[in-house]
Amino acid sequence: MRFIYAAVALAVVGTAGAKPADSPSHSFEGKDIFSLQCVTDPQIRPDGHSIAYVRVSYDIMTDRPRRSIWLVDADTGVQTPLGTGSGSSYSPRWSPDGKRLAYVASDGSHAQLFVRWMQTEQAARITDLTETPEDLQWSPDGRSIAFVMMTSDEKSTLGVAPARPEGANWAEPLTVITDVKYRADGEGYLKPGYTHAFVVSAEGGFPRQLTFGAFNEGGPLAWTPDGKSILLSGNRTEGWQRESVTTQIYQVGVADAVVTPLTHRVGPDKSPSVSPDGKKIAFLAFDDKFLGYQNVRVHVMDRDGSNDHSISDSLDRSVDKAEWASDSRSLFIQYTDEGITRVARLTLDGHLQKLADGLAGSQLDRPYSGGEFSVSSNGIVAFTSGAPDHPADLAIARGNRVTRLTRLNDDLFAVRKLGKVEPLAVSSSVDKRPIGAWLVTPPNFDPGRKYPLILEIHGGPYASYGPTFSTDDQLYAAAGYLVLYTNPRGSTSYGEEFANFILHDYPSHDYDDLMSAVDAAIAKGSVNPDQLFVTGGSGGGVLTAWIVGKTHRFKAAATQKPVINWGSFALTTDISTYVPKYWFGKQPWEDPETYWKHSPLALVGNVTTPTLVVVGGEDYRTPVSDSEQYYAALQLRGVPTALVKVPGASHGGLAARPSQSAAKASAILAWFERYKR
Repeated sequence: MRFIYAAVALAVVGTAGAKPADSPSHSFEGKDIFSLQCVTDPQIRPDGHSIAYVRVSYDIMTDRPRRSIWLVDADTGVQTPLGTGSGSSYSPRWSPDGKRLAYVASDGSHAQLFVRWMQTEQAARITDLTETPEDLQWSPDGRSIAFVMMTSDEKSTLGVAPARPEGANWAEPLTVITDVKYRADGEGYLKPGYTHAFVVSAEGGFPRQLTFGAFNEGGPLAWTPDGKSILLSGNRTEGWQRESVTTQIYQVGVADAVVTPLTHRVGPDKSPSVSPDGKKIAFLAFDDKFLGYQNVRVHVMDRDGSNDHSISDSLDRSVDKAEWASDSRSLFIQYTDEGITRVARLTLDGHLQKLADGLAGSQLDRPYSGGEFSVSSNGIVAFTSGAPDHPADLAIARGNRVTRLTRLNDDLFAVRKLGKVEPLAVSSSVDKRPIGAWLVTPPNFDPGRKYPLILEIHGGPYASYGPTFSTDDQLYAAAGYLVLYTNPRGSTSYGEEFANFILHDYPSHDYDDLMSAVDAAIAKGSVNPDQLFVTGGSGGGVLTAWIVGKTHRFKAAATQKPVINWGSFALTTDISTYVPKYWFGKQPWEDPETYWKHSPLALVGNVTTPTLVVVGGEDYRTPVSDSEQYYAALQLRGVPTALVKVPGASHGGLAARPSQSAAKASAILAWFERYKR
């Protein structure tokens, strides 16, 4: 416990009781995270003249993100808040004629579905739901809205407890768990129930349930042009709870709720979309070969489910979204290429035309690839556009012309000098393959000086970094560090083969790729090779712990939310039906030697590097027990260590609250400062 308090104390040294500053700070600071804003979920009106988007900002009093809907005139750039009240509002969706906007809003109680009449600026709540509606989709005639929502189920019981006397203060009743998946990161222990499709009148009324049974269905939903059916994805087969990947496309009759499967494949069939002429269905899928990584492809089939085939085989990249063009002869797709997320037009015969790049997502702490887009009926693309010097803003692409419509953080960055992000050429020592890498230099960087270096490693492992904004990296750079981030083998966006170099062999040569990147950074001449530090989260936490077990070249390390023991992790993670089957090929009891061979805990006897361990208090993806195992092992060996728990934080939400995001980065920097000498 002393180590924890010491780390926190170091993080705040120099702030408590300090005299007022003589001049404004020009460095990016932890408190600036509260001032950041970004664009998510851009929805362009069918005629292309207006875009609704969700603006994410942060409330310093509640320490939580706040979502609000804004409208932007695509021709003038003028912005207008939708004015939905003091709560959060999100998921804007235009009616087919563009005269109404559906959205979800919450004032702190249950979220409800609203419709706004744009001409009169009047809005009406049209539901009275007990759960949150998701994946809104207007019917073609604009008379109904379909959505997905959780439906409650009875809790499992076992035996009968004695009757409690009236007024007695007894313990809580037993919790009986029978589901294969009973908890999920970010949600905790799951309430009994299933997600199903509903439809409600756009003028309000009774939400009618369309799907039933002990199955889950999900969106995005798609109406057929005649309005008689809705398409969705799910798995309604026996034993579906143990199938972590396979889903099918189903057609649901709106009038009779009859469910008809349209696909019958092994693999994930999802995100169906019906062509405007009603003749074809596009969806995202791959044929499951039980590999660690498999490219998601664009499939097209006839309206009845026949003639299913992929049209994106020539693109050795995974497709994140596909949306039909109005001509029914092509689709707009989103994919990431070498860390950069793009929108392109894909014809039915497989021809690809790039339209926009530089998309950015809403995760601000680390520079992950991502983003969102939508398309108007006349082909104007609205998308989230980011860069290393700003989070996602709103932009549109008209043909080859891209226009940025918002600049949400210009006022902040006018008085904050950021670190510069530049690509770094890296060749792997393993096979001379190029490895994507970027170097962040401190503000006021002097190439004649030597700087300490932080190697910052992404998670996944099947994910990618790109040239996008990152609060962690900017805070590290502001503290005087060069920051190196890379896409070693196993990363996505470089092709299926590159990602699967770590298949059943993770960690392995991804370690060599990372060391090659460090060597390349040192070769540029501004890195002090005696002041190297390493950190990373999730898969990056795995590799951080692996690195300090393989080499002593780093002065200190901070492993964040790591997997330390693959055998215990595989049976305690919320993705236990997935990891053994796809990452190892066998269950832990079938091949314990391989699980142990790739566990960082197997190398702990080699560790001498002072190593901080950071984990969210409610992490169900890489459970707290893994971090605690590593902390205990380091303590028993006498290696300098500290365990930092982020209270209430999930795996995906480790940096969700600004105060915790800033404090986590500060604690890591304080740990590194201890050992920089």
